[in-house]
Amino acid sequence: MADIVDIAVSAENFSTLVAAVQAADLVDTLKSPGPFTVFAPTDDAFAQLPPGTIHTLLQNIPQLSRILTFHVVPGKLMQADLQQREAVVSVEGSPIPIGKSEAFEIKNATVVAADIEADNGVIHVLDRVMLMG
Repeated sequence: MADIVDIAVSAENFSTLVAAVQAADLVDTLKSPGPFTVFAPTDDAFAQLPPGTIHTLLQNIPQLSRILTFHVVPGKLMQADLQQREAVVSVEGSPIPIGKSEAFEIKNATVVAADIEADNGVIHVLDRVMLMG
């Protein structure tokens, strides 16, 4: 099995996320033993952000790091684990609410693929970037 970063790199729909993780110098962290739960927005999710947002974030590494670490939770939490909780706390430190509707929702995003296991955690694929606040 591969680690979280290797899985993201090998997938076709995470190039923006991979570039952001590299720019924020978080590759080594996400390759460490963890375990981590990563809520991974697809390229289409990043494309939904207002024009220029990604470019601006790539120029503001502290803000980019905050947003990326908001998408990571310590521990390996599978969909069944998450759906038993009201919220989880991100590595960034903010709570992430978990929806209780039929769809598997995390904050303002829907999980479109869950429980992608990695050597050092699990990835849940999101249809949008989670906004803080």
